Amino acid sequence: MAKITIDKVYCKGCDICLSVCPKKIFTTSKKRNNYGSNMPDTQNADQCVFCGLCGRMCPDGAIDVESEI
Repeated sequence: MAKITIDKVYCKGCDICLSVCPKKIFTTSKKRNNYGSNMPDTQNADQCVFCGLCGRMCPDGAIDVESEI
């Protein structure tokens, strides 16, 4: 299973991660980042295939994906 961390200091709520994730793990949420924008949230992280697209495509490097095993 994946441990997906979104850093609220760096995330600006651009939602690129929502569009690049092949498993559609990211969703919009009501959580706010340090800029007052809505941050993405995760659902079904157990379906993550560790492709790393979310972290590579994030313009601010706010996403980290690790294995919980």
